[in-house]
Amino acid sequence: MRIKTLTISLLFLAALIVGYMFIEPYWIETREITIESNQIPDNFNGTKIVYLTDIHAGPFFSKDRLDNLVSQINNLHPDIILLGGDYVSGEDTYINSTFDSLNKLQAPLGIYAVLGNTDPQYYSWMALENSTTIIDIGNMGDWAGNSSGMIRIGGVGAENDRQDIDDAVGNATSSDFVILLKHEPDYFDEVNKSMVDLVLSGHTHGGQVTFFGLWAFYLPSDGTKYRTGVFKESNSTLIVSNGVGTVGLPMRFFARPQILVITLKKI
Repeated sequence: MRIKTLTISLLFLAALIVGYMFIEPYWIETREITIESNQIPDNFNGTKIVYLTDIHAGPFFSKDRLDNLVSQINNLHPDIILLGGDYVSGEDTYINSTFDSLNKLQAPLGIYAVLGNTDPQYYSWMALENSTTIIDIGNMGDWAGNSSGMIRIGGVGAENDRQDIDDAVGNATSSDFVILLKHEPDYFDEVNKSMVDLVLSGHTHGGQVTFFGLWAFYLPSDGTKYRTGVFKESNSTLIVSNGVGTVGLPMRFFARPQILVITLKKI
């Protein structure tokens, strides 16, 4: 009788865990992070940046769901929106509808994007180039701000593309505040941390299915060292988002999907 009761209890627990794994992908966390630096211009003090990555639009992430996500982000009233790649999961079928939704994002100081490793390079690049609201900064960069003060926002291509950090940083100096978008977080080891103040990545999904958040059963290449969270080295900070979508089945376990809200603070 005890063995039977224990078996039923274990089966019930297993069913709860599996059920939860299919619920967590829809339980999006809005995580707030403050970045402090004396290199932030006065006019950027308090600037709100929303970082979104790893949507993986497709059969398990519909256009309606993405439209709701876009509305949720716009309701945060960000000053800048940064997009970290993996908009679709390798199929060009979903690119146009995905960027139709992303083009509805609103941020007065600009919306900037790089591609990820699962984005079909040509079709995704064309979607970015044809966008009227999103600025492609893959292996490029741009200055945001005005005569009162500016910050540099640059991007580097994904692991399956050309990677040119020199053009991303451009003519910025060590006294400028520089943000770098790079889909794969392990690239942080190659970044000149005296030049780049903040690196934003995704790619890992936080492990997607983890052992209660302690470690991941699988991590992708170029995402094995920095799984999720905030990492500081020298004068530079890396933030790795869990992203919002999934690879394979729509399952997560103790790796909640995330929208990151990053506030810049001048010190």
